[in-house]
Amino acid sequence: MTGQHRQHRQHGATAAVLPPRAQKYLDRRPEGRSDNTMEQPANPRLLGIDFGGTKMAIGVGDVNGRLLVSERLPTNAEQGARQALTRALDRARELADGTGGTLVAAGIASPGVVHDHSIELAPNVPGWEQLRLADEVRAHLGVASVRVANDLNAAAYAELRLGALRGVDPGLVIGLGTGVAAAVTVGGQVVAGHHGAAGEIAYGLTDHSWPPNLEPMLESTFSGRALDELAQRLGLTGQAAALCAAAVQPGRFRDELRQRVDELARHLVTCCLLLDPHRIVLVGSVAGNEVVRELLIARLKHALPYQPEIVLSAFAQDAALLGSLTMAVEALPATV
Repeated sequence: MTGQHRQHRQHGATAAVLPPRAQKYLDRRPEGRSDNTMEQPANPRLLGIDFGGTKMAIGVGDVNGRLLVSERLPTNAEQGARQALTRALDRARELADGTGGTLVAAGIASPGVVHDHSIELAPNVPGWEQLRLADEVRAHLGVASVRVANDLNAAAYAELRLGALRGVDPGLVIGLGTGVAAAVTVGGQVVAGHHGAAGEIAYGLTDHSWPPNLEPMLESTFSGRALDELAQRLGLTGQAAALCAAAVQPGRFRDELRQRVDELARHLVTCCLLLDPHRIVLVGSVAGNEVVRELLIARLKHALPYQPEIVLSAFAQDAALLGSLTMAVEALPATV
């Protein structure tokens, strides 16, 4: 497998993996954890996995949540859910073994509305909604303590505990990657909603007629996949990144991109009017593009009576993975 499809990173104990403020948190033993190590396995390890429509990020950490090693694998979504899950879990075991440790807890992030025994609204990988994700991880790896969450909620969890939402209330995390989604934080907690579907703005309607046509939805207009398709339609060699590069200069490409950002901004304005967030954190590969951020921030500042702070996550594309590891820390058995 080439470097384009598989990335492997080894982290030493003093590696600058996280900002100092994040490392300070991770180095602290969580409250309520016992120091009794009589039943503790040798070199206990934590697992975090961020499953996505195009890539899977796998990380192994120590019991304090300090990331020791991480790797990205392609999802190969067209080949179905089972092969993606099996490859990720097999590789997770290999990475843990490579650190000389034993997995004792796992945090798993996934697209969709994620519950312990079901996944809904995750159509991008065929068969993903048929998985019982927590049970599959327990059975495959022999790890009893497993927590699962929506991927953007996991990213919000990382921002609350380690990043830009520490001490911020309320907060809004906007994920701009393969898809588009939001996560709401209030009182230092992620708001899941009655069905666990809070923040699923991908399903926002872009048809202004009434009664509305359920297609198209926001994700069909603005997301990494939608921008890939737009770039192809405009005859650009490459994907969303090529479109964003071409949109630096005034002209057709910038106008096309601006129309897509305008639709996203309309939905985010409504989110902000409802929540009145203190700070918005942007995460994901598309959020990392300066042109997209520039256009989006300009529109939100122009439209909102009270302007929230808008920042790019310090974790680049690792927020959901770090959130997963933090979930694993809090899932640890008391004897570890």
